[in-house]
Amino acid sequence: MSRDLLAKVQSPADLQNFDDAQLEQLAAEMRERLVNVVNHRPAHFASNLGVVELCLALHLTFDFSRDRLIWDTGHQIYPHKLITGRADSLRTIRTKGGLMGYPNPTESDFDLFMTGHAGCAPSTALGLKAGDNLMGEADRHSVAVIGDGAFPSGIVFEALNNATGPVGKKFLVVLNDNKMSICPRVGGVAYYLDKARMTPAYGQWNKRVKRILPSIPLVGAQSEKWFQQAKDAIKATFHGGMLFEELGFAYLGPIDGHDIKTLRYYMEKVKAMDGPVLLHVLTDKGRGFEPAERDPVKFHAPAPFESGENGIIPLTKSSSKAYTDAVSAALYAEMEKDSTVAVLTAAMCEGNKLQKIREKFPNQFFDTGICESHAVAFAAGMAKAGAKPVVDIYSTFLQRSFDQIFQEVSLQNLPVIFTLDRAGLVGADGPTHHGTYDLAYMRMFPNMVVMAPGDQKDVAPMLEFALHRDGPTSIRYPKANLETIEREPTPIELGQAEILEWETDGMFLACGTLVVTCLQAAERLRQQYGLRIGVVNARFAKPLDKTTMLKAIEECGFVLTVEEGCLMGGFGSAVLEAANEAGLNTSHVRRLGLPDTFVLHAERDEQLAEVGLDLDGITAAALELARSVGMSTVASDSFSAGGTLTS
Repeated sequence: MSRDLLAKVQSPADLQNFDDAQLEQLAAEMRERLVNVVNHRPAHFASNLGVVELCLALHLTFDFSRDRLIWDTGHQIYPHKLITGRADSLRTIRTKGGLMGYPNPTESDFDLFMTGHAGCAPSTALGLKAGDNLMGEADRHSVAVIGDGAFPSGIVFEALNNATGPVGKKFLVVLNDNKMSICPRVGGVAYYLDKARMTPAYGQWNKRVKRILPSIPLVGAQSEKWFQQAKDAIKATFHGGMLFEELGFAYLGPIDGHDIKTLRYYMEKVKAMDGPVLLHVLTDKGRGFEPAERDPVKFHAPAPFESGENGIIPLTKSSSKAYTDAVSAALYAEMEKDSTVAVLTAAMCEGNKLQKIREKFPNQFFDTGICESHAVAFAAGMAKAGAKPVVDIYSTFLQRSFDQIFQEVSLQNLPVIFTLDRAGLVGADGPTHHGTYDLAYMRMFPNMVVMAPGDQKDVAPMLEFALHRDGPTSIRYPKANLETIEREPTPIELGQAEILEWETDGMFLACGTLVVTCLQAAERLRQQYGLRIGVVNARFAKPLDKTTMLKAIEECGFVLTVEEGCLMGGFGSAVLEAANEAGLNTSHVRRLGLPDTFVLHAERDEQLAEVGLDLDGITAAALELARSVGMSTVASDSFSAGGTLTS
């Protein structure tokens, strides 16, 4: 049999040239290519290994140059990219200028949405179907592939509930059930799916009846009707109530998601049905790579490795602790002291380094699954009862609970603490995962206190401070290694900044861990240009330390606010608002932060340099500002600006 079948696939249409044996070989080649990618860079791995046959069967059955396909969450998109003309570029995935690790419409017409958050695929696929109907193209099929970890999200059931009437025709939801999200799934829907999985008995009965059906002395529609009624009765017995069929979906499954022939058989049946249909597919996360099958959590998005006779050998090692570790340790310490402190996460126990907390404090740890809105409202209820809930969620995912932060927490002025991991730029995951907006959207809520540690020494005191407040508090921190400023920190007091260096040539007002880079920039400016630049660790974006901020604007030759968040509505905006209220001249004040664009995937250091928030960029921005205010000691050709200054 010919090797390198993958090289012959330039579009999904080429798959029609392969027989069953060749398709099995192609699946093996695709898995080999996926392993080679992870040998070189961190990438999503186990989830992609699990959907190879499912991806092939979908493209063999439907014509997605015309039909519609949405991959929910999107991190399992690699096999789809391999067979849609991007196999030769897969080695560039998640690198600057290379392929995105998620669907990306700018890469291919087969990618319809840039997805990165879980649960939205049924809604967008249903919307595509409704739009096609309105445009006179009702013959198009629309398919959403969603994992069992994302399935309990509230928006999923909103979509299923809405898939009635003409909009549900030719609409297919493929439930990719691998018993996992990133961590093991939790909750009642997971239990329900496990009941569906419980059947070799049901599956064997189903196959047996199909074999003997022709010999039963019933004919035509009567035979089919009997068989369907019998199936319904058995399903009801095994499943404890046919949830999906009660919602109006024809339910098929569960079926083996690694048997291409079986997948194609059922998908052809589905294709001939009007819909809506839910096809329940059972897959193994990490399929074909034994270490990933054994530990899919560890191999969800592993660092580069080699596999050899002695097992998995990491190719990169780092002993550095991150801000995530510091927050987890601080939470653990507070929970040891106070049994009313609870931690809530939304299926990100591993990512938020909460394993020790889950094991040591099982009654104080709550994993809600990928249900951020529920997590926040749930925390509000806990706070109302007198507990001290800490909602530990990535900044980008907390956006999904905006209304609950408003209604259930801020409006009630309840002491819920939000610890926002991955605030700012996150590197290779790209624009769907950057924590860009939390400073802005948390600032707008009455009663909310908004904080950001300047370094490691701020973390534990900020958490302790928040746990003693009577209202809601937000603490944001980046996906970055810990840094420490050598000093004796001043205590955390409401709305009080920390003055690290006070100089009057200029001043950096820094919110968050870029304060460390600002100190380095101030030292470079002093040594190389003779400029004496002060640095303030803002600590609070709300309430703002107006005394310190306004004093800097009044006394210093220029002021540069620095934040790793969006400029619109962020910390710098808060400083300008305060100055405006005080009637101060702000012609010498500029803001440095994330621009009004989506920052694409790259290494975090590359992204910081791109937006002018690295050492060179902050230094250059200060020099540009110094020149603009007429500081004669700065030569006009002594720098090149690395970022965009905004007044």
